[in-house]
Amino acid sequence: MKLTQWMTPAQALKLVTHDNAQLLALSGPRNPYPGRLGVVEEGALADLLLVDGDSLAKLDLLLDPGKTFVVIMKDGAIYKSTLQ
Repeated sequence: MKLTQWMTPAQALKLVTHDNAQLLALSGPRNPYPGRLGVVEEGALADLLLVDGDSLAKLDLLLDPGKTFVVIMKDGAIYKSTLQ
């Protein structure tokens, strides 16, 4: 991923999740998500991904979601789970 030219994988993941959520919250009434974003806590609007592998060591795992995303959860509902 191109972002890793300028930052670590952890910094890139934080940028595209938490930091972008903070920017979106600044849009005020135009914000399509009226709730806390970019955090995993009770009452927050959290979508979760469980990746097969260490995405902090190999950010490219996120480029093949069909293969590497083991669990996909959106708004508390599981949309994909290959866990046994």
